[in-house]
Formats: sequence, structure tokens, C-alpha cells
Amino acid sequence: MTPPKEPGQGIPAEAPAAPSAVSLCLHTMKTRPEFLRAASARRQGTGGFLLQARHRNDGKAEVHVGFTASKKIGNAVARNRAKRRLREVARAVLPGLAVAGWDYVLVARPGATIDRPYADLLADLEASLRQIHKVRP
Repeated sequence: MTPPKEPGQGIPAEAPAAPSAVSLCLHTMKTRPEFLRAASARRQGTGGFLLQARHRNDGKAEVHVGFTASKKIGNAVARNRAKRRLREVARAVLPGLAVAGWDYVLVARPGATIDRPYADLLADLEASLRQIHKVRP
């Protein structure tokens, strides 16, 4: 293909619109003490998983997220599949509903996390986040 010989020929290309920036910075929990601190705080059960959440009170605007699946879920293949599904649900929902400075741990449930429809898992996380952050008297 040859370039146009005269300026003004052709259609100018426009740069694609940039995706909206996520206001929260998500970090994945990796160490046991982080998971244990989150486990000692608020819990909200759903049909597909258990959500554990706590406010860190450290002044940082980061959101820490952890995923866990015990051997009750099944073999390694089943546990990894459950964690992959929970990661995708968290990526879809947390940027919009997570509160800065909080830790969240999603715990897979036997049978439910793998077999539950993805749309139901999304709805479960949205409902549980709203319930966790509801103002209590």
C-alpha cells in the first residue's frame, strides 16, 4: 500500500478512547497472617462463597483481596477452578463497590462456587459488599 501523495487525502485515524481508570488499587494477599487478620473480622455468607472483610485502619487507600479454597472443594484442579472464578468475580465487582483501606477474602464453598452461574456469583458479591458496608447503629 502506498501513502497518499497529497496532504488531506484519506481519512485521519482517531486514537481509541482510553478505558476508564480504576480508582482503587487492588493488591492480592499472599501471606497467612493477612488471611488470619481478615478472618477475625466481619463475615457475610452467600450462596456461592463466604466473604470476610475488615478495615485495616492504616491510612492507605489500597484494597487487599485474597482467595482461598480448602480441600473440601476437591482436588487441585477443582480448587484452582474455584479460585479462578472468584478472581474474575472480584475483578468485575470490586473496583465499583470496594471501599479503600479494606481487606477482602473470598472463600470458596464446596460444590457451590464451581457450579453456580457466573451471573449469580456477581450478584452474590455485590449484595454481600453492600451488606458488609451497611451503616450499623
